[in-house]
Amino acid sequence: MIDLRLLRENPDLVRRSQQTRGEAVELVDDLLRADEARRSAISSFEALRAEQKQLGKLMPKAAGDEKVALLAQTKELAERVKAAEAAVTAAEATLRAAQMAISNVVEEGAPAGGEDDYVVLREVGGRPSIDNPKDHLEIGEALGAIDMERGAKVSGARFYFMTGQGALLQLALLQLGMWQAVEAGFTPMIPPVLVKPESMEGTGFLGAHASEVYHLPEDDLFLVGTSEVPLAAYHRDEILALQDPRRYVGWSTCFRREAGSYGKDTRGIIRVHQFDKLEMFSYCPPEQAHEEHLRLLAWEEAILGKLELSYRVIDVAAGDLGSSAARKYDCEAWIPSQGKYREVTSTSNCTTFQARRLNTRYRDAEGKPQIVATLNGTLATTRFLVAILEQHQQPDGSVRVPKALQPYLGGRDVLEPV
Repeated sequence: MIDLRLLRENPDLVRRSQQTRGEAVELVDDLLRADEARRSAISSFEALRAEQKQLGKLMPKAAGDEKVALLAQTKELAERVKAAEAAVTAAEATLRAAQMAISNVVEEGAPAGGEDDYVVLREVGGRPSIDNPKDHLEIGEALGAIDMERGAKVSGARFYFMTGQGALLQLALLQLGMWQAVEAGFTPMIPPVLVKPESMEGTGFLGAHASEVYHLPEDDLFLVGTSEVPLAAYHRDEILALQDPRRYVGWSTCFRREAGSYGKDTRGIIRVHQFDKLEMFSYCPPEQAHEEHLRLLAWEEAILGKLELSYRVIDVAAGDLGSSAARKYDCEAWIPSQGKYREVTSTSNCTTFQARRLNTRYRDAEGKPQIVATLNGTLATTRFLVAILEQHQQPDGSVRVPKALQPYLGGRDVLEPV
């Protein structure tokens, strides 16, 4: 949720943000009206409660007709207080709905526009030239690393088995990322992958992204599409002791319905229903969030460098941001078989948007509770294997193992076809 104080002080800033995102500007006015209605309802309720208390003080001293009149007045006032309290409850519900309808305020400097209006910040490693490149699935099948056919037989479309060298390669990748994060001071976490509705809603995944989420109605639990969700909810309703960023790295299996992606990336493991991922998550004072965001991006680039991958960094346009993000950077690896870059990591600065919903706070220098900022970033995921297999493929069908991964693969430097 956005900060109501910011809304009252600078509604034009929120309007510009909505416009930059390509979202409804009139929602800002709806929220302003709901905020004013709630404050008015609270004021009326408090005035009636004060009057009720004054009458209560007069009752012990009253007698006869005066007492009868006071009793009648008290009864009538009690009904008005009850109605005013109900009006406050209704106004608060309306306010929350209006507040939940507005996305986070876009950070200054983020590009305007939609999915294709990103800005390329840099390309690293160029675009490797490979004669007649095979795609990752052909390579993976030859290595005995990926089995899509049996994945579909067992679970349906967009499921797969990582087998043999593929399973070992994925574990190596995730271990490399985990140790990089631990050495940088992150606390490693293996979080639950089933969460309550309030955890999913608090991170902003039950709005525009609700169709992406698997739901278990009988238990009213959701399967997470990223460990960002449990890591964000980890400190829900808490006040943190926080001078510097508090960082976690979560290793989890993730689940996505891929609603609306019919016909897209149906071959291989680029767009699937289940995958493993390492997610960085940071809590920090809001004034530190911008710099923390750049640090998360630097850690993402560091692991891509260790994997000896060619990639580019893009500044995602406002219209392509999730509702929680104020700014997002993606790292896209070069995929030789497609002749284009594809996203492998993203990092988002969610400012206080998620924490406000989850009631996560910290104490400032004066000891006063304030809303914390939250940020997230992918450090490694199954999709990395697409770029590793394709960029490091050899003419004989083998795949060169980047030096940083070799210790996690028993020292082997090449994956051979089976």
